[in-house]
Amino acid sequence: MPASAISPTESRFMSFKALVVTKQDKDAKPEAKVTEISESDLPEGNVLVAVDYSTLNYKDGLCIGPGGGLVRTYPHVPGIDFAGTVEQSDDPRYKAGDKVILTGWRVGETHWGGYAQKAQVKADWLVPLPKGLTTKQAMAVGTAGLTAMLAVMALEAHGLSPDTDKPVLVTGAAGGVGSVATAILANLGYKVAAVTGRPETADYLKALGASRIVPREEINEAVKRPLESETWAGCIDAVGGEMLARVLGQINAGGSVAAVGLAGGARFPGSVVPFLLRGVNLLGIDSVMQPYDNRVTAWNRIAEQLPLDKLDDMIEMATLTDLPELGAAILKGQIKGRVVVDVNA
Repeated sequence: MPASAISPTESRFMSFKALVVTKQDKDAKPEAKVTEISESDLPEGNVLVAVDYSTLNYKDGLCIGPGGGLVRTYPHVPGIDFAGTVEQSDDPRYKAGDKVILTGWRVGETHWGGYAQKAQVKADWLVPLPKGLTTKQAMAVGTAGLTAMLAVMALEAHGLSPDTDKPVLVTGAAGGVGSVATAILANLGYKVAAVTGRPETADYLKALGASRIVPREEINEAVKRPLESETWAGCIDAVGGEMLARVLGQINAGGSVAAVGLAGGARFPGSVVPFLLRGVNLLGIDSVMQPYDNRVTAWNRIAEQLPLDKLDDMIEMATLTDLPELGAAILKGQIKGRVVVDVNA
């Protein structure tokens, strides 16, 4: 029966699948399992979305795992990203049948997220699915890809252009942000140097467009000198820690580093010398609370400038039942590319 033939009253009691994290008491470890819930269980929101796909991010691993991570209230449905079709809307910007994307706004952390066949959220948190992308492709991009594009946009706004004679460095390149960043930069005409600690991902990164593979151990060292040779035109850094401190001393004068993650730790054992003597910029990228217009611009650029054939090569498909195991794997750095979750499989 099509959704349009179901009355709102009837739909409130129809059950659907969700990955629900529960906790018996404050001292117990959280448990995640697929169960049946109904629309009446969903949190408040003015748009109801039938979810097609979600994806897997580091934050999702934290929410699913036994440590509980970012979850404050149980029961909880994780999933910080989703894409699907509007079923009901009290906001004039969206109507039944519209294809939409959600990333960020702490959905999947403090508000129930996309690891369910339906989600109810605020219209302000949604963006329209851009022309040229399917909902599956949008979730192959997800928060990771949106962050990558926002980082590219920030570097360009600070002077980076493809006519540079030096490569752009991407750290953590085989991860979600790094994979999309590598593919976008290469497609725009940049030379990309991809840093990875997993030698087996070299062919994968070259297929995405990397012209040079940099073993992690070559660059993941504590700073010995605040300035080294100017090696990189810019950098998208997903690692932080000692690697970020080292990279800053290798950036071209006036160049920039877009910081998108902290896989190597939150501590920054660096020096202010690159900022003072070379005018290097450190640009923080926050995709969670990005304004609507920035999100739409970034998503439209993704649809135009991310090679979709390379996007397909990044994808590992999964179901809701696969998520507890995959959540543990992403926390251990064992995920390559992008995991797309078919919530209806």
